[in-house]
Amino acid sequence: MAKLKTDKAPHYEMLYIISNKYSEDETKPVISNIEKVITDNRGNITYREDWGKKKFAYPIEHFQHGYYQLVEFDMAGEKIEKINNIFRMSNEILRHLIVYKSQKSAEEIETEKRQARARIERDKAKTEKVPEKEAVVAPARDGKKKVDLKDLDEKLDKILETDDLL
Repeated sequence: MAKLKTDKAPHYEMLYIISNKYSEDETKPVISNIEKVITDNRGNITYREDWGKKKFAYPIEHFQHGYYQLVEFDMAGEKIEKINNIFRMSNEILRHLIVYKSQKSAEEIETEKRQARARIERDKAKTEKVPEKEAVVAPARDGKKKVDLKDLDEKLDKILETDDLL
């Protein structure tokens, strides 16, 4: 037996898009059917998340919007191809993607959260240190004084307010 092989079933993540021809209430039976396919093939659903209705970057099968769903599950590797084919043939699912996902311990998740918070604080500190630039009037090359943009805007507004433009 290999050193890295365990008795535990591999962990997978599947993101799928349900077509927009269904209303939000009509997607619930579709979602339950998809989860039933996973559980019928001896899969154990560990996490599910509804991402809601989103607009596509480009049309998929003449649809502009779809309902995104994320599901994480444990399943034997030989069953993945079977459920992948089932989902590919489904009319309700526009697109789906199943990827292997390594499970993280609680310590690893907490470490990632701390690192993310530290990164956010560091970025916030950088943006607070940068002073806002003030408008500086630079001298013109020919020795004349350059006009400030505010002055130009005011003059342009006065010109446009007059009735006798033509």
